[in-house]
Amino acid sequence: MWYEPRVASDGSSVPVDVLHWDDFVDVLTSPVRRADLGGPSGGIVVVRDAPGAIGAPEALLGAELTEAARALPVVIVLDRPNHESTPATPVADVAATGVDLDLLLERVTTNPQAATALALLLRGGRTRSVVDGLIAESAVYSTLQGGNEFRRWRAEHPRRERGAATTPAVRVSSAAGTLDIVLSRPEVRNALDARMRDELWDAFLVAAADPDLAVRWSADGPSFCSGGDLDEFGSVPDPATGHIVRLTRSLGLAIHQLAGRTTVHVHGACTGSGIELPAFARRIVAAPDSTFCLPELGLGLIPGAGGTVSLPIRIGRHRTAWLALTGRAIDADTALGWGLVDAIDRP
Repeated sequence: MWYEPRVASDGSSVPVDVLHWDDFVDVLTSPVRRADLGGPSGGIVVVRDAPGAIGAPEALLGAELTEAARALPVVIVLDRPNHESTPATPVADVAATGVDLDLLLERVTTNPQAATALALLLRGGRTRSVVDGLIAESAVYSTLQGGNEFRRWRAEHPRRERGAATTPAVRVSSAAGTLDIVLSRPEVRNALDARMRDELWDAFLVAAADPDLAVRWSADGPSFCSGGDLDEFGSVPDPATGHIVRLTRSLGLAIHQLAGRTTVHVHGACTGSGIELPAFARRIVAAPDSTFCLPELGLGLIPGAGGTVSLPIRIGRHRTAWLALTGRAIDADTALGWGLVDAIDRP
């Protein structure tokens, strides 16, 4: 199966190049041929017949060609199941085949700028600290909020007005040396809005002030957290302001700093920030009905609650990219096998 250039929803052409491994290596050796890959909106390179993961990228290509591959402004897809024990050669961004590959191509060509930005961000993750990773993620996320792909999604999904809240979004209590933090917006499946963020921030400050407190984080209702509240997406005055606000109250950093004494109990849908934030904790215990997904690419964005930092630490960048680029959900057993959660709380 060979792929022709596809048309993004904004009418631009998104090139899809299918290369066998030897051809891909030949392209990397030629600056002229490398420049032909991708386009103004990014692009996709599907690589077939690549060898398995053999140590560092240099073991396959050498340092010079590895650097050339890492600099390519395209999504590099290995035509191979993502669940194999060696899911991708180190220079690939993601592994997918069959139906998963078709789904990935459809989603990437719909929002190629966001997909390419995600691939480039994840490639450099291994060299960054958690703090540096959160800063880099926020900068990319903010840039995409000012882009055409997110603006198109926002125009197609008008904000809904809601009445003022009358109850706390987060319940906090302390007993027997444990701080219990409970998300309490069950009517919207605990969607994370600015009010919930601020209340969570205050709760984590309480934990930070007492190093003897263990932290237990859970949620009311049918889902742990359905992700960011979509009605607030893009509501900051401008992307630059959003970048600073995101870093001023970084829940991901707060949880990272409390990670050694934090256990998160998740259930139901854990979408976007609903898994990005728990993944910073030392221990995640999942109910059997838990599901996990990263839907942000469909909005023309990347994970923005720390997921490009927290998930690669747990499951590696290839499986993180697979979740984000395909948009598929995984169940609790798969999450346990990948290391995304640490235990399943079976009856």
